Amino acid sequence: MPRALITGITGQDGLYLGELLTAKGYEVFGLVRGQSNPKVATVERLVPGVVLLEGDLTDLPSLIGAVEISQPDEVYNLGAISFVGLSWKQAELTGETTGMGVLRVLEALRIAGGNDMSGVRFYQASSSEMFGKVRETPQRESTPFHPRSPYGVAKTFGHYLTVNYRESYGAFACSGLLFNHESPRRGIEFVTRKISRAVARISLGLQDSLSLGNLESRRDWGFAGDYVEAMWRMLQQDAPDDYVVATGETHSIRELLDVAFGRVGISDWSGFVRQDPRFFRPAEVDVLVGDSSKAREVLGWKPRVGFEELVAMMVDADVATETESADKALTIR
Repeated sequence: MPRALITGITGQDGLYLGELLTAKGYEVFGLVRGQSNPKVATVERLVPGVVLLEGDLTDLPSLIGAVEISQPDEVYNLGAISFVGLSWKQAELTGETTGMGVLRVLEALRIAGGNDMSGVRFYQASSSEMFGKVRETPQRESTPFHPRSPYGVAKTFGHYLTVNYRESYGAFACSGLLFNHESPRRGIEFVTRKISRAVARISLGLQDSLSLGNLESRRDWGFAGDYVEAMWRMLQQDAPDDYVVATGETHSIRELLDVAFGRVGISDWSGFVRQDPRFFRPAEVDVLVGDSSKAREVLGWKPRVGFEELVAMMVDADVATETESADKALTIR
């Protein structure tokens, strides 16, 4: 039975990956910051048999301990301060967790292996935010980076460290340059989930309006459940490498609003949406769209869930959740 260690297992990617690996017969270990983490129950429900280990990306000894206990064949480093907007407000913490955290995980593998990293395969969650102020469209593995946020800078640092450990220690270390990927499990602070939840609440009469920033931003949005399969496929190859994972399509926030509101029968959303300067980024990333030709050809991977299906999935899930919450509130009264 192969063994896998996942940092960030409480996030949407960690949950989908944990489910995928469990279905494939892996023994799954997940890193959590203390057993009192409120998301532990969700992990244990969705990933049966998971073994949760206490650890923190800012604490090297805890990572070494987690590696020694789990003895993994594969390590997926998904843990990060992942909300781009927050990275300006907590730049130092973002650097320590999202950037230096990669170094600590790689060092934990090196130290636990006695300087021999050949026995474990490592996946680093890189990001399309590293491209930032893009030099070419679409973006591919060879596109130069120009990050436009502390988050993007930290991810770029982690990406190059992964390459460095591959070249310096012969580590089987891969980076997935994943473009935006969403799901009903996405945190409500992210714009896609912020929209799907607000649309659900507006349709049920629980909310009057939605405040957003730049409605012209365009992103390459895919389904997180599809993207974790690409992560796994990277670590099954004969040689380590880096891959862009994307749909190759770009959509604006306005298009997302069209589909989301349309799902609940609202064709004109202009009266419900307000633009608020507080939600504009200090340095904007206007357009991101990825070329995943390499992943499709080498890994045999392709996205299965399209944009409209993804948005519908998220809105439907939030309508169900908000309806259930409203019914419970009425019952209590």
